[in-house]
Amino acid sequence: MLQVKHFEFSPIQENTYVVYNEENECIIIDPGCYFDEEKEALKQFILDKKLKPVLLLNTHCHLDHVFGNKWVAETYGLTLHLHPKEERVLINAPTRGLMYNLPFDNYTGKLIFLKEPDQFNFGKYTFIVLDTPGHSPGSICFYCAGQGFIISGDVLFQGGIGRSDLPGGDHKTLINNIKTKLLVLPDDTKVYSGHGPMTTIGEEKKHNPFLS
Repeated sequence: MLQVKHFEFSPIQENTYVVYNEENECIIIDPGCYFDEEKEALKQFILDKKLKPVLLLNTHCHLDHVFGNKWVAETYGLTLHLHPKEERVLINAPTRGLMYNLPFDNYTGKLIFLKEPDQFNFGKYTFIVLDTPGHSPGSICFYCAGQGFIISGDVLFQGGIGRSDLPGGDHKTLINNIKTKLLVLPDDTKVYSGHGPMTTIGEEKKHNPFLS
């Protein structure tokens, strides 16, 4: 059974996820650790659980989701995986950081691209990559049907949806992808969002005011 640990990092209160399995391997998704103490908290959790990080993933590359990419990659010897349309967003992230008075060292290493209909295995579990642009040009979600959850990034939140007024965003595209890619999943599918608490597909179908 997979376990999902979440951390809330940076002044932007972004959710960083560590997904780990019975073999003590883990995936680090959207490392938003900005301050040294946040990096230490993530590192200490991995040490305490005796985990081996094997994958570094970005759902998208807005600055709050990539603050810790370089540190994670260098600490654990990992290569960043992202959608090809997010490469430009990643490159521009430090400039956006300066606008928010949040300078940081960006990841500049090799990139491995993921896009629908790609899948990847993590131990005995399979993750499906879903293209869900609209919040950003190359937003992707990671769906594990076998464990009934999805890492949605900033596409879908409890009672909300991602912003579409940032560069590369588009409201109609976002809504269409939520309805055709996410709301078709089983109602009990857990949704781990880029900000805020966990929700389920069923709850958002019933109560999300943006999706009525």
